[in-house]
Amino acid sequence: MSGPLYIPVLPTRPHAAGACRRLWPDVRAAIRPLWNLPPLPGAAPEALATLVGKYVDPVSAVSRHGGWIDAPFGEDTQTTGLADALSVYCELGRFRPVTGPERTEAQQAAAVETARRCARGLGVRVRVTGEWDDGLGEGVRNLLARTGPEMPVDLLLDMGAVLEDRPDAGKEARRALDGLMPLVVWRSAALLGGGFPRVTADMLEEGWCEGSRAEWRMWHEVRATGSAYAPLLGYGDYGVQPPSALAQAPAPGRKGGPPWGVLRYTIGNSYLMFKTLTRGPDRIAVNRSAARRIVELPEFRGAGAGQGEEWLSDCAHGPLTTSEGVGGPTEWLRAGNLQHMTYVVRSLPGG
Repeated sequence: MSGPLYIPVLPTRPHAAGACRRLWPDVRAAIRPLWNLPPLPGAAPEALATLVGKYVDPVSAVSRHGGWIDAPFGEDTQTTGLADALSVYCELGRFRPVTGPERTEAQQAAAVETARRCARGLGVRVRVTGEWDDGLGEGVRNLLARTGPEMPVDLLLDMGAVLEDRPDAGKEARRALDGLMPLVVWRSAALLGGGFPRVTADMLEEGWCEGSRAEWRMWHEVRATGSAYAPLLGYGDYGVQPPSALAQAPAPGRKGGPPWGVLRYTIGNSYLMFKTLTRGPDRIAVNRSAARRIVELPEFRGAGAGQGEEWLSDCAHGPLTTSEGVGGPTEWLRAGNLQHMTYVVRSLPGG
């Protein structure tokens, strides 16, 4: 069993595609993203091909090493249309389709058929957002009966949000893996979790806050168990957004938003978050100050560590007379994911 070094769970959004595009080549070669289409509420089946293209074309262009493509929020009436639209990127691109035990029979059948036609294998995404349920194991067993022994299958054990309020996440992940690993000879298996908290205004009252990388701790906890699968278990996370961000439906033309934002930086066991402003007379000064607080951290890895650090350094040292380079929400997310993904790859064994 072998697999990619790092699986970032990402939305098919411009900031995530932009981050992958700017990664250094060796870092990009080490990752295989699990891309997620947003909800497309009420979209007619005949419109799905166009909508899917809008979101998947950019991420396909930056995924030359492959990955997975999932539509976890697809409506029942959209199953066939989504499967047909996504199959193009599996057949002509390098993506693998995804299904899971909680999906409808129609979605499972469509994903298996796409995987069979494309001959790249199937991603089995098993969500465990609380305690492990043996019924999920039975659901996976039934799903695998559809694939047949000849199809390569990848286990994507998705623990969802893994924050400090889930101290037993490591134990539940072990229970899940103990139940799932014997079901089949998996081509690869990865443990995924989202550890970045949903940032609120009150968290940034003092201009910054710190969050624990609980999902990183969970992965190490499972790896330290001594299980036969532990040394081969891949790592994945949701980058610098909480898992709930994936479920945000598109809102074309939406204007406004909060007057503040966040610059994010990842260090050993923590996420650091610094308040920025999206508007107002103090925006330039506050945003450059936030970037400067990051580059002055003892843990800052230097402007040469990656494209994310380079952007932060340029922002920190830019003039107060121009807003060029201070960014906005899209740039802050892109820079955050750039530094995070590069740091994760460098931190993993073999990275």
